[in-house]
Amino acid sequence: MIKVLTSPGKYVQGKNVIKEMKDYIKDLGEKALIIADPIVEELFLTDLEAGLAEFDYEIEFFNGECSKVEIESLKEKAAQENAELIIGMGGGKTLDTAKAVAHYSELPVVIVPTIAATDAPCSALSVIYTEEGVFEDYLFLPKNPDAVIIDTEIVANAPVRFLVSGMGDALATYFEAAASALTRKKAMSGGAPTMTALNLAELCYNTLLEYGVSAKKAAEAGVVTEALEKIVEANTLLSGLGFESGGLAAAHAVHNGFTVLEETHTKTHGEKVAYSTLVQMVLEDRDPAEIEKVMNFCREVGLPTTLADLGITDVSDEKILKVAEASCAEGETIHNMPFAVDAEMVKDAILAVDVL
Repeated sequence: MIKVLTSPGKYVQGKNVIKEMKDYIKDLGEKALIIADPIVEELFLTDLEAGLAEFDYEIEFFNGECSKVEIESLKEKAAQENAELIIGMGGGKTLDTAKAVAHYSELPVVIVPTIAATDAPCSALSVIYTEEGVFEDYLFLPKNPDAVIIDTEIVANAPVRFLVSGMGDALATYFEAAASALTRKKAMSGGAPTMTALNLAELCYNTLLEYGVSAKKAAEAGVVTEALEKIVEANTLLSGLGFESGGLAAAHAVHNGFTVLEETHTKTHGEKVAYSTLVQMVLEDRDPAEIEKVMNFCREVGLPTTLADLGITDVSDEKILKVAEASCAEGETIHNMPFAVDAEMVKDAILAVDVL
């Protein structure tokens, strides 16, 4: 079985690193099109201008949806400006759009997250939506970003919920990679998990448990500490490499299942993934002490451990079965588990977590 590890060309993280950005991207091109969230102009423009001093660039502000129309429009803008480099700065949809524009323009891309809410910045993937915000397709890219630059000063001053959500997303990495390693099915990297990916996934998990609470307190105070630095790296880099080269399994499939219930739509990706990780652990019949350990971590940092925490207060077998059936749809990653899983099993595991 061929094993594959994939990663961004360069990962740069630190306090105020945005002010030194040109030092890390100067070899990628001389003129950039920056695709940015509108909040960048309000909060970070001065620092961005300092970081790109003597660098030729134009800024286009993102309209809110990573749609084919938006991607095509920005691709045309890049051509008009004779851009040699695409820079994406903002949240997930902005970064996905920048990756897609760079791909279709055949240009390098630099990703600059302003939150540490998911492991998507390092990945070779863009999630495409309609202009109305409805999921349409996954765009699998031939390579990862050329550079990922994350300023921990910016992350520390973002809403704390985003950092905690990133911990929820990262929490699944170790358990999904461990399950995928048993089946040796291809991960998104294009091959079976490497030892490196599996060890990074385990390091991600251990880092969360050791430093997660301290990092949350640092973010609440708006300060950058070593604990916060470690959690930003776990949420972004360790989880990113771990999921893409280690594999996905039940947790993200159950997350996708929860999206069929409208009452969960106010919850973030990472919040739903955290609960779904507990569901996977119950499916696997993991040691009750281990399940309790993860559940206690979720409570400490503020991640969901009950269906009510996910906004589901009117619980019925029929409603949860709909979630379970969507989780087990053909092609879902739940089928990477090392044993056959059906909707009835998932329904029971979801309900079991709720009463635990």
